[in-house]
Amino acid sequence: MKFIDLFAGLGGFHQALSKRGADCVFASELNSHLSNLYFKNFGIKPHGDIRNVDLKSIPDHDILCAGFPCQPFSKAGDQKGLECPQWGNLFDYVVEILKLKKPRYFIIENVPNLIKHDDGKTWETICAKLREDYDIDFTKLSPHMFGIPQKRERAFIVGDRKGLDGFDWRKPEELPEISVHSILDDDPADAHSLNNNHIKYLETWQEFVASFPSDEDLPTFPIWAMEFGADYPIDGPTPYKLGYKGLGEFKGAFGVPLKGLSPEDVEGALPGYARTELDAFPDWKIDFIQKNRDFYVRHKELIDGWLHKIKDFPPSFQKLEWNCKGSERDIWKHLLQFRASGIRVKKMDTAPSLIAMTTSQVPIVAWHKRYMTPRECSRLQSMGELEFLPDSKNGAYKAFGNAVNVDVVLHIYDSLINRTAPDCNKAERAVNMVA
Repeated sequence: MKFIDLFAGLGGFHQALSKRGADCVFASELNSHLSNLYFKNFGIKPHGDIRNVDLKSIPDHDILCAGFPCQPFSKAGDQKGLECPQWGNLFDYVVEILKLKKPRYFIIENVPNLIKHDDGKTWETICAKLREDYDIDFTKLSPHMFGIPQKRERAFIVGDRKGLDGFDWRKPEELPEISVHSILDDDPADAHSLNNNHIKYLETWQEFVASFPSDEDLPTFPIWAMEFGADYPIDGPTPYKLGYKGLGEFKGAFGVPLKGLSPEDVEGALPGYARTELDAFPDWKIDFIQKNRDFYVRHKELIDGWLHKIKDFPPSFQKLEWNCKGSERDIWKHLLQFRASGIRVKKMDTAPSLIAMTTSQVPIVAWHKRYMTPRECSRLQSMGELEFLPDSKNGAYKAFGNAVNVDVVLHIYDSLINRTAPDCNKAERAVNMVA
């Protein structure tokens, strides 16, 4: 079985298929540092930008693997999709290679938002192009479904020129018990510790969590402390649309009176997210704000004695997401993630999804007051056997955030190749089963 690895990154597809005895005959990777790592790890020097490759020169192969850049389709990106001037047309190169080289199979991976992008129109376009020559199927899979302690859903499409009779994604009926402890090292020397400010922020929030009534669940919605005491209008035109005028009778963040303030000062007294230049707040934001205001009314006595401690924190640390319903109310016994949306507290069964946007969002092992190391993150992507990692931590975290999970690809490959469909070559299946 011969395969090509497009937009190869750290080589997740390569690691998976080589475990089944498949032979990589071509790879492409635009990032020169990742390209050099690919050569060091696998002995193959990837070609650079696929747009500069003579596609006819690509060797014949049995299976095409591609995780084309997700930025145009990600919720965190600009959402320009196939119209993105930098990355949007790369899928067309995948299609052109499929038409030129006619491999039997393909496996394509991308962010799950690709399915919903542009009200599903992008997905319809992609599937229509692939169906011209292939029988296709698609689904969303996450490493935690296969015993890896990371929830990171991704969209996958598979195709077979001879039909997908007998194909099944073979999703597990019951999820395995998992724990992040399985990928952690004991006292790793290269671990980056939380700084004193971060510890202060967490200790302050722990005080709040510990003092909350034991007979009531902590909120499942994000806690936005700046809404405690605020009552600026959220229905109708936004403060920006009003020019920050006519709000003198209201209170801004943390209950600061807006009376007598200039429009500029009114703007500064509102939470950052309330300064949106939209004509009206979206429904989801109105819902979050109202829930926080109602929460404050119910627990005003508890909150008022604590609130002053958090007012000078950076805005993202004035928010808390408690994703640990029913778990012990001790921040230091959970996994954490610092996000623009707030401090996220999660159970230790699965790590937060690795993302490539910013290294500040690397999962935090709270009980050790440190971030996960690059090697630990490699295990979250089933890449623990990878010998060479990026030289810098920032580069490593970004690369793992962009990578495809090896064990998930293995599962897909086995489901696609080793099936009992009549059109599948029996000898081919036997070779792969032995491999």
